[in-house]
Amino acid sequence: MKYYLIAGEASGDLHGANLMRALQEKDPQAEFRFWGGDAMSSVGGTPVRHIRDLAIMGFVEVLAHLRTVLGNIAFCKHDIAQWQPDVVVGIDYPGFNLKIEAWAHKHGYKTVHYISPNLWAWKKGRIKGMRRTLDRLCYILPFEEKFFADNDMPQAVYVGHPLLDAVKSFQETALPYTDKPIIALLPGSRRMELKNSLPLMVQLAQQHPEYRFVVAGMSLLGESQYCKYIPTGSNIDVVYDQTYSLLSQAHAAIVCSGTATLEAALFNVPQVVCYRANPISIMIAKAVVSKRIKYISLVNLIADSPIVTELIQEDFNAERLGREFNLIAADESNRERILHEYADMRALLGDGGASSRAAQAIIDIIR
Repeated sequence: MKYYLIAGEASGDLHGANLMRALQEKDPQAEFRFWGGDAMSSVGGTPVRHIRDLAIMGFVEVLAHLRTVLGNIAFCKHDIAQWQPDVVVGIDYPGFNLKIEAWAHKHGYKTVHYISPNLWAWKKGRIKGMRRTLDRLCYILPFEEKFFADNDMPQAVYVGHPLLDAVKSFQETALPYTDKPIIALLPGSRRMELKNSLPLMVQLAQQHPEYRFVVAGMSLLGESQYCKYIPTGSNIDVVYDQTYSLLSQAHAAIVCSGTATLEAALFNVPQVVCYRANPISIMIAKAVVSKRIKYISLVNLIADSPIVTELIQEDFNAERLGREFNLIAADESNRERILHEYADMRALLGDGGASSRAAQAIIDIIR
């Protein structure tokens, strides 16, 4: 069967690759055409667009790149029509994928969305369109079950969180930093996130020569994007595309909010979560996000408890970051509390197998 998959970010590329492998196990004749990154390309099939050209986030940022976004949507529709797949699978990336899935459904294609958008947090109105245009919605957070049951979404199915599979299959690569405890710096996967978070992370590192700070870099952003913020001769190194190896050896971490917060927790690394964005984007987000949402990090959201500290916008400053860093790096009682609560949070996620369950849901829809 022919599978057209669309991932627009690094996390989607990772989960897309594991989904493709699971589809191959169940359908040895599987053909793939996809939007994704190097991880999906390593599985096989025909790449159409690379994630380096797609990762745009934030209201202001999307408006600034509106012509590019609209051009990609038009091209994607044309490409699907030319290839005639058995199913169109959107992997997260809802702003783009939900539009493509609605068009695909209208034109007679089976549609599946893997990794539901956070409808319980904002844009709940999307569910009406998704109910009409999706043959299957695969969601990954356990607390979403009640939301979809309450909102009459029978095609929604819980598959579990794909990060459990990704961490379980990880093969560690030794890093050449053994003289001091390693502090992982995860500044995000987009250039704007680097600009907003890495300078403060570097400032923190310069105040703590007793640690070795290592940035989880992404080669798709380019080495120059990191060098502009990191002074030569500092106690800061950058490793590219080795985030899991870094986390497996880290004593603590400073993490830009996103999927990486859950990854750090699954590797049992005490962390401080930080996030700073365009003030206008934040203002709009505050206006539309549900008032019931108390946290931004996946760790705290899943646990519904403040396991890790979140420093957002003005709270993400040098003084506050330094104080919170000491609590995760040197305060043993606080570190033990975090690790204990990580274990409770992990239990809520259950076992792995999300990729296999999602693959089966996709195949069942086609058949």
